[in-house]
Amino acid sequence: MSSLPKKSVLDTMTQKLVESQAWRSLFRHGYPDTPLNQSLVMMGNVFLHLHPVKVSRQAMKITYTWCMGGITFFLFLLLTLTGVFLMFYYVPDTNQAYQNINQLSTVVSFGHLTRNMHRWAAHLMVVSVTLHMIRVFYHGAYKPPREFNWVIGVLLFLMTLFLSFTGYLLPWDQIAIWAITVGTNFAPYTPIVGDPVYKVLVGGSSVTQITLVRFYVGHVILFPLVVALLMAVHFWRIRKDGGAAGPPPPSRRELEARTERAVAGSAQQ
Repeated sequence: MSSLPKKSVLDTMTQKLVESQAWRSLFRHGYPDTPLNQSLVMMGNVFLHLHPVKVSRQAMKITYTWCMGGITFFLFLLLTLTGVFLMFYYVPDTNQAYQNINQLSTVVSFGHLTRNMHRWAAHLMVVSVTLHMIRVFYHGAYKPPREFNWVIGVLLFLMTLFLSFTGYLLPWDQIAIWAITVGTNFAPYTPIVGDPVYKVLVGGSSVTQITLVRFYVGHVILFPLVVALLMAVHFWRIRKDGGAAGPPPPSRRELEARTERAVAGSAQQ
């Protein structure tokens, strides 16, 4: 008699599934039931491979990072979804924009909720990015080899501010018009590039229809694409630098020095 345990129906179906041609066409490695298969699945998946192979135990503590980077990414996704919904009911025209906002709040189903979700998510994203930058600076995570990723983070912080600034004009009410008027009037005082920057932002001598269209294009196309690209680079660098916020991986010189000390210590013994 065979001493092997009899497989259950579920185990048999699972084995047939993972050995099928359809499964192998989607997942090129076996079921992640062994350390080797787990590593192969991680390295062969476009989403899972963003995670580093090893993560510092200290970096996994919620009280160490407060998950500010993850919260910011979640808010960006939420802003993208709610923003696409709002685009169906908004026309960047000075004669219709304010009416579109009122209709969103009074006529469109879940329009008022979606707009408030978009507005509050934008405010919270600015706050979370700021807290994330403060946390990274406080823990010294900007030091080598993470200095490049710190620069990417600063660019993401600036892009977040630009997204908030361009979105502020879109309701086209008195608060938005005069706030953007005051904000853009600072541009001409910038040395050397002040006047060209003002003309690019406003498109004239005052906030008009041209300004609204430019802010709309920047808010829904230009800056989101830049942010998405920088986020991809940011996540990639996090993986290459050895994790989110733990101590940086030792350099090659440090590893060689440790090896030399270990060899010298064993020789003395």
